[in-house]
Amino acid sequence: MRDVKYDRDAAVSYAHTWAYSRNPRYADFTNMGGDCTNFVSQCLFAGSGIMNYTPTFGWYYRNIRDRAPAWTGVHELYSFLISNKGVGPAAVGIDISKIEPGDIVQLSFDGSLFKHTALVVALTNSPPAPSDVLLAAHDFDCDYRPLDTYIYERARFLHITHVRKW
Repeated sequence: MRDVKYDRDAAVSYAHTWAYSRNPRYADFTNMGGDCTNFVSQCLFAGSGIMNYTPTFGWYYRNIRDRAPAWTGVHELYSFLISNKGVGPAAVGIDISKIEPGDIVQLSFDGSLFKHTALVVALTNSPPAPSDVLLAAHDFDCDYRPLDTYIYERARFLHITHVRKW
C-alpha cells in the first residue's frame, strides 16, 4: 500500500455540486435516519477515489443494501476514519484552529451523541472561529453555512491526513 494526498479541492467541488440535490448514483437516506453522513462519504470518495471493502468495518457503498455502516453512520464514519489502517481515507481529531476545507465537522446536539456530519468547504479567517468555518451538508441542505448558525452542544473536527491505495 502507498499513501497519497487527499484531493481536498475535489471533495469541496463535489460538495458544492450536490449540496442542494442528490446524486442519483447513491440512495437518499433523508427519510431513513438522515443523509448527512452519506453526503459527506460521497465527498470523501470524490477526494480519495477509493473505498475500503472490508466487511462490517470498512467504508464503501455499492447500493442501498450493500454498504458499510461507516458510509452512512455518524459514529461509524468517525471510528473508521480515526482507526483506518487499510485502504481509503484516514483522519485525526484536531482542534478547530487546524481545520481545512475538505475536512469534517461532526455535531452533538445534546452534548452526548454525535448526530450530524458536515464537510468544511471554506474558511473566512485564520485561525478560524466557528463563524469562519463554512459547511456543506444534507438533511439541513446547505452550502457555505457558518458553523455558528447551528445550535449544538459539542463539535468534533476531523482532519483528513491522507489516503491509502494499493
